[in-house]
Amino acid sequence: MGLVGGMARTAVVAGTATAVSNRVSRRQAGRWQQQADAQAYQEQQYAQPAYAAPPPPHPAPAAAGGDDMIAQLERLGELRDKGILTDEEFAAQKAKLLAG
Repeated sequence: MGLVGGMARTAVVAGTATAVSNRVSRRQAGRWQQQADAQAYQEQQYAQPAYAAPPPPHPAPAAAGGDDMIAQLERLGELRDKGILTDEEFAAQKAKLLAG
């Protein structure tokens, strides 16, 4: 094989190596993009609540009986203990209930 044949062979090997290198680079970039997309999706899922917060409860109007008022106060206390009502909301609802 002469000089021209050696140069042609070198060109073919170099071209093949470049093509393989480019393919590997594109594949790796695609994998990195998929990982970045998956991570962004997970972060988005954690950033948004999966459910809407329930609206604050509206206590029933005060009844004439004292037993009913006690039951309503107990219900408000349960809602506060469960974390549905804050202490401020509990105090406001209790004041409304006691004011009649």
